[in-house]
Amino acid sequence: MTVVFLGKLADLAGAPSLQMAAPLDWTGLKAALPEALSAALDDPRNRVAVNGSLIADKAGLQAGDGDEIALLPPVSGG
Repeated sequence: MTVVFLGKLADLAGAPSLQMAAPLDWTGLKAALPEALSAALDDPRNRVAVNGSLIADKAGLQAGDGDEIALLPPVSGG
């Protein structure tokens, strides 16, 4: 599966995306990521999408082979 990082999360990941072994839930995903990135994901303003659809509850994440998880930080701008 592919995990895509956007904005500040890509900076913390050191890459725009990573390939990871499936299946993954929220706890497994956070455990597989670098500590600083995992800690940043605790911000409740971050959103998670699976295959292009936002999920309401990050803790309910369930992803399998071929899925794409996108981690989206809060939008900033002016």
